[in-house]
Amino acid sequence: MAGRLDGKVVLVTGASSGIGEATARLVAEQGALPVLAARRTDRLEAIANGLGGALAIPADVRDR
Repeated sequence: MAGRLDGKVVLVTGASSGIGEATARLVAEQGALPVLAARRTDRLEAIANGLGGALAIPADVRDR
């Protein structure tokens, strides 16, 4: 499965834990460039750094 998403940009909401974090790791393994969105900035940035510098965007999808 590695490489299936090469060069694609994938936005993952809720990326600071649980299913969102697992999804972010999976798409990164498949070659995507993950953009991570979540409320917990510290956790989000740590995950982004662990994924080779994925883009971390602090966001609350409940806030228009």
